[in-house]
Amino acid sequence: MDNDSAIAALGALAQGTRLDVFRLLARQEPDGMAAGEIARQLGVPQNTMSAHLGVLARAGIVRAERHGRTIVYRAELDGLRALMLFLVKDCCAGAPELCAPLLADLTPCC
Repeated sequence: MDNDSAIAALGALAQGTRLDVFRLLARQEPDGMAAGEIARQLGVPQNTMSAHLGVLARAGIVRAERHGRTIVYRAELDGLRALMLFLVKDCCAGAPELCAPLLADLTPCC
């Protein structure tokens, strides 16, 4: 990941509805959710949700899969992983033991 990709991903997540969408989709892994269901659960108009999903997809942190007439969105966990690794790549000035608490906090969720 490069600076531009990280900025796009962080920018996409720096809006309340989009952050809610990503967190909802992460909870739905590996099945994903249809766009209409995401909009319904979050109480957002479908056209507004479509715009939010487009921003997240262009940032590489969600992906769309067509299933017949339905588009199912999934959290792009590889994109999240790349972002997290990019953010901590230079962490702790080469002293990995200093990053141990961060890594320990991330481990239970995965």
